[in-house]
Amino acid sequence: MGLKLLHLNLHGLIRGENLELGRDADTGGQTLYVLELVKGLAARPEVDQVDLVTRLVQDRRVSFDYSQSKEEIAPGAYILRFPFGPKRYLRKELLWPYLDDLADQLVNELQHQDKFPDWIHAHYADAGYVGSLLSSRLGIPLVFTGHSLGREKQRRLLSAGVDHDQIEQNYSISRRIDAEELTLAHANLVITSTKQEAEEQYSRYGNYCFDKAEVVPPGVDSCRFKPVGSSSEDEVVNEILEPFLRQRDLPPLLTISRAVRRKNIPALVEIFGRSPVLRERHNLILVLGCRDDQRQLDKQQREVFQQIFDLVDRYNLYGKVAYPKHHIREQIPAIYRWAARRRGFFVNPALTEPFGLTLLEAAACGLPMIATDDGGPRDILSRCENGLLADVTDLDSFQDSVEEASANSQHWRSWSDNGVEAVSRHFSWDAHVCNYLSFMQKRLKDNILTKSLAKVEEMNSPFGKKLLLLDLDSHLDQLTQESLGILRNNLDTVGPEKVNNLGVLTGRSFKAAKYKFRELNLPIPTVWICRAGTEIYYEKENLSDCLWEKNISLDWNRSGVESALSSLKDYLALQNSDQQSNYKVSYLLQQPGEAILPLVRKRLRQQGQAALPYLRCHWYLDIIPLRASRAEAIRHLVLRWGLSLNDIFVVASQQGDAELIRGLTATVVPVEHDPCLESLRAQKRVFFASRPKNGLVDGLKHYRFS
Repeated sequence: MGLKLLHLNLHGLIRGENLELGRDADTGGQTLYVLELVKGLAARPEVDQVDLVTRLVQDRRVSFDYSQSKEEIAPGAYILRFPFGPKRYLRKELLWPYLDDLADQLVNELQHQDKFPDWIHAHYADAGYVGSLLSSRLGIPLVFTGHSLGREKQRRLLSAGVDHDQIEQNYSISRRIDAEELTLAHANLVITSTKQEAEEQYSRYGNYCFDKAEVVPPGVDSCRFKPVGSSSEDEVVNEILEPFLRQRDLPPLLTISRAVRRKNIPALVEIFGRSPVLRERHNLILVLGCRDDQRQLDKQQREVFQQIFDLVDRYNLYGKVAYPKHHIREQIPAIYRWAARRRGFFVNPALTEPFGLTLLEAAACGLPMIATDDGGPRDILSRCENGLLADVTDLDSFQDSVEEASANSQHWRSWSDNGVEAVSRHFSWDAHVCNYLSFMQKRLKDNILTKSLAKVEEMNSPFGKKLLLLDLDSHLDQLTQESLGILRNNLDTVGPEKVNNLGVLTGRSFKAAKYKFRELNLPIPTVWICRAGTEIYYEKENLSDCLWEKNISLDWNRSGVESALSSLKDYLALQNSDQQSNYKVSYLLQQPGEAILPLVRKRLRQQGQAALPYLRCHWYLDIIPLRASRAEAIRHLVLRWGLSLNDIFVVASQQGDAELIRGLTATVVPVEHDPCLESLRAQKRVFFASRPKNGLVDGLKHYRFS
């Protein structure tokens, strides 16, 4: 059988035709690259099938196309859309609470297929998070492309004077960076577009391993982007630009991008406006996506456009600057060629540029570049020799570079010829796809994770169809005798077709948990998830689940964890020995609260520890293996024994229980719960009880467990 591949590109709007590039900050070059990569892979003889997973959106503000669950985009290539979160379209920063739902759906989907994908390729941090869960649960190799990285974005914004709290509020930057760290810890291979990405940007991550990285520059569609086009295309471009320009034949300074801060378009307008030389020699063409009503754009886009309009007005640039409201993707090659025929330049003033596919498209059409001295443009210029790099953070230097480039007609001709030839030689889609497949097969053939959960063990399962998991430490232990009696009576009346298995969640050891549980006089549990999710015991076997232990032990170093956190003794104190275990290091905080967590994560990353901190009840900190948690232990049970997450019922009541609420398990939150759980009311499968004594029973009835 040929290769079966799964790509994850979760945010933005993506479809097989008529991409709405530039519609918003989430629908840009990444969308186009992923779509072209999937099509290119599907065309290869060694590939049987490529699936691209994205979000299903039902929203009158966007096309009906995005509500279709399956779309064929090429022979053997499909877009698969899954619903997670609200039905409406959301920007990527608002998707984090719902990603666990998607991971659960995909695991269930893949479990019922004849063959697992040969690898998963996750694009951007949100897809990386989901891909990490799939890889860990199913043993499928993971490939990651960040496209842009949170640490680099944060660094640039801070250096530009943006307040840290504002960055957090606008971009959820902490969650993004944590997801990137998690993904890099799980990834078998990291694909970057440039050496600078591999050597500098990714190196800021504690879980990044340089040996796992390969540089594969994106490709250009040579059938669309070429120096010669149709004889009538100038008329189409002139029609788009006619309302704006007095002298359409002046050499244009062209930029094509999304209207977001990182692209730094106002800086280009600023230097054009204040330079008499540039205003005399050139027109300025800004193709910044499509807009019907500026009020419908997101806040960041509105701000960027308003800056542009203010600068045009300040420098009286009317008749010299074009910013058309509409274009379609098929017109982009013609716009490049139109600019090249007038001996113009393509200008990329972005503050950061991981690659810059538009630079290659322009070069393939014979249009030289003036680009930011960062990342991708450096690699492109080193191979293409088709323009200049500029320091776009210094307006005087930026202006000098543009004026210098436009002053020498002899350079223009050689830059134009160099770009056309070099793109054909180094940056074709055929070369990109061949390199991609070569690296995948070379790197991953020795890294296939052997996991025995591909086939569930339903025949020997200790469970029935439903499983009720109760927290011994922070819920059962707090119930009054009256509430315990109500629960006990309810469980006694449940027949075999209902809740016929009881499980326990606890931070205690198996022995201590059993001793404590006897006092409650409840039915004997079938399974015990102990030591904060690092141990699983079955009542009939009285033995730890060796498959789970094998899975979480990968890269775990208990003594290394203790050493990494030894310098934090003013903040943390090791708990007693009976609270420690092989896969759990437990601390008591000197002061309650989550403020210590970023520092703990930083120490663990700096020392290369594959471990995660979990804070419970504001005081108790457990450090456990990267692949362990109570939520992941539950999913191990589901995979191993052929259960359904829809038939798993859990109780969440304390700080630290958010992991139990996310995803497709049925969760009840009793009246007496920690206020920090209030933010999770929007989750898909959570029931907040209203009756103090009967909350758990009400939850069971709500989900028809009893």
